[in-house]
Amino acid sequence: MRSGSIFDLARLKAELNRLQAQTESPEFWNDSARAQATMQAIARLRNQIEPVERLFQQAQEYEEWLGLLQLEPDEVMAQEIAVKVAELSREVEKLDLLTLLGGEYDRNNAILEINSGAGGTEACDWAQMLLRMYLRWAQRHGYRTEIVDETPGTVTGYSSVGVLIEGDYAYGMLKSEHGVHRLVRISPFDANKRRHTSFVLVEVMPQVEYTDYQLKPEEVKIETYRAGGHGGQHVNKTESAIRATHLPTGIVATCQNERSQHQNKEVALKVLASRVAEYYRRLEEQKMRNLKGDVAPAEWGHQIRSYVLQPYTLIKDHRTDYETGNVIAVLDGEIDGFIESYLRWNASKRSTVETQ
Repeated sequence: MRSGSIFDLARLKAELNRLQAQTESPEFWNDSARAQATMQAIARLRNQIEPVERLFQQAQEYEEWLGLLQLEPDEVMAQEIAVKVAELSREVEKLDLLTLLGGEYDRNNAILEINSGAGGTEACDWAQMLLRMYLRWAQRHGYRTEIVDETPGTVTGYSSVGVLIEGDYAYGMLKSEHGVHRLVRISPFDANKRRHTSFVLVEVMPQVEYTDYQLKPEEVKIETYRAGGHGGQHVNKTESAIRATHLPTGIVATCQNERSQHQNKEVALKVLASRVAEYYRRLEEQKMRNLKGDVAPAEWGHQIRSYVLQPYTLIKDHRTDYETGNVIAVLDGEIDGFIESYLRWNASKRSTVETQ
């Protein structure tokens, strides 16, 4: 039960008691915004503390059962306890994984943008396959998803598509997917059945409220245009789609999938704020790398993961060396193995840098 030391229960409980004491003050709700923030912090602390205490209690209970078994062996009970201990171990591993999600935005919703690259029609189809993979993953984890913008490919799939994934730790879990994804397969669009290689760039950003980021109104240009899509009911005859441009950086966010112009504008501004915040965050990271003399190569063309469907089946992450041959399951959304291996690899890398 090493998670207990990682979570530092004593510190978390002390902080919880301090915040709960504040709520007992008669003036607590005078500042409603601050009060709500405090209540949210209390809820987060409880969500951290209660699972750890529950697992400790279960571990102590199973330990007592094991002690009884040593005095009075019972094969049936031993098998039952073995199953329960295995379940407990899996719960501890899940809890341990959360200790790796301590970044500033890790608890936020995620904005996932998928852009087809080299490969033409193949790449557009690959973008659609990746979108399906992430939507299936989100569904498995109980996250809410919403496609906020899409540009169809000329033949099939998507040239680009943006999706909002809402749920606790969505960004922290999905930040492992940021980078170039490479697909190798026999093309279903090639009459000669030749093997093709295609690339898709996946960008992952935490969702931040534009009010939180202080996006200045005078720095944002709002334009309207007619929404489009795959045709039919998706084509809007009114200018309800919104294009928001951050003038200092030239960053653009669009939304056309909501029912009204007002809703499209609200979503577009949220996406724009997230993109601008991510832009400045990465700019600061690049400055630090330059100061350290470690200039990273451009991400495009440096794939983080390869998905090989022919002549053999293998998916391999080139950062962590985690791999699997079960490509059907992965493309159906089972990417937790890749996510966990990345989080542990990234934590190890960060720890190494801090000790240097």
